[in-house]
Amino acid sequence: MSRDFNAPPVVFPSGGGATAANPRRPPFSSAMAPQFQPPRPANSASGASNPALPFMSFDMSAAAASTSTAPPPSLFTSSTIPTSSFEDEPPLLEELGINTRQIWRKTVSILNPIRVNSNLHEDGDLSGPFIFLMAFGLFQLLAGKFHFGIILGWVTVAAMFLYFVFNMLLGRNGNLDLYRCFSLVGYCMLPMVMFSAISLFVPRGGIVMFGLGLVFVLWSTRVCTRLLAEIASCGDEHRGLVAYACWLVFCLFSLLVIF
Repeated sequence: MSRDFNAPPVVFPSGGGATAANPRRPPFSSAMAPQFQPPRPANSASGASNPALPFMSFDMSAAAASTSTAPPPSLFTSSTIPTSSFEDEPPLLEELGINTRQIWRKTVSILNPIRVNSNLHEDGDLSGPFIFLMAFGLFQLLAGKFHFGIILGWVTVAAMFLYFVFNMLLGRNGNLDLYRCFSLVGYCMLPMVMFSAISLFVPRGGIVMFGLGLVFVLWSTRVCTRLLAEIASCGDEHRGLVAYACWLVFCLFSLLVIF
């Protein structure tokens, strides 16, 4: 059994009769909308300012004029740009205190045992001696001998021994410090390095090996004695004793290579 429901008809408004077709919905007018008034500034002449809402006045014309004349800000100003370039920077070795030119000049002076320039060895350094000692240990390693610790220890003891002997002979006139003595002994190890390299191609225990050892020991002894005597102002009169001490030192290194 069906039931009938009384529902009002739905009329869609069109054109100007929209308000008349739907009497239940009043027409919308601008008078019914809520009126919102913006707050007036504090310096307006029409009304007083509210003390609870402070306002700040800005001069927009002055701000626009200042922004138009001022240059745009830049992130990279003259204070942040470095004044020096990478080309002006010194090499890394010179910053670490390693002067390769000076090392090369000292090495060339050691290669000439007759004319040794003692002026180059006035300023001691440990870069060249360390290179020579590492090369000496490398050649010994190629010969099947691991002597890095022994070489460094013997050179330290040898430098202290020559420093003690030289200053005991000269007394108060001795002006040789331990740092410069270590530098001289390290540079005078260059003939021993050459002997260690040549010994790789020479049979061990033969007369040739002993003959080469004698030649290189005399070479190192002469160079070291001359440098010690010329660097010190009063070392000429004790040249023989200094030469004997240098002979003992470099004989130990030659025996390390031979045996």
